[in-house]
Amino acid sequence: MIQNQNKPAIVVLGASPKADRYSHKAVALLIEHGYNVIPVNLSGAEVCGLNSLRSLSEILCETNTLTVYVKPSRSDLMKDEILALNPKRIIFNPGAENAELQKVCVENGIETLEVCTLLLLKTGQF
Repeated sequence: MIQNQNKPAIVVLGASPKADRYSHKAVALLIEHGYNVIPVNLSGAEVCGLNSLRSLSEILCETNTLTVYVKPSRSDLMKDEILALNPKRIIFNPGAENAELQKVCVENGIETLEVCTLLLLKTGQF
């Protein structure tokens, strides 16, 4: 499956090819809801039939939402890539909260949330 680069994307940072992981479940549910989903995984593994990108810098379309599933020590290293992506909002899922990165993002006009993407999708609040 190829992502639609003409439609704003929902980027899943830390997407896992393992079906029992929350990031994998988020990709599946986002697809089910009809979103243009771009999984990002350092290994480039396929997730839910989508080819993963290895880096945020590979994304060539507008990003509506970046949903983060990587630990803070990893997202700290990706700060410049995240800011360059310039998503409208960033969702920090449980375990991925990063207060310092959130502060920098807010200072750069990016909305941030600390909430579970799956919960937002299942309750119609996404």
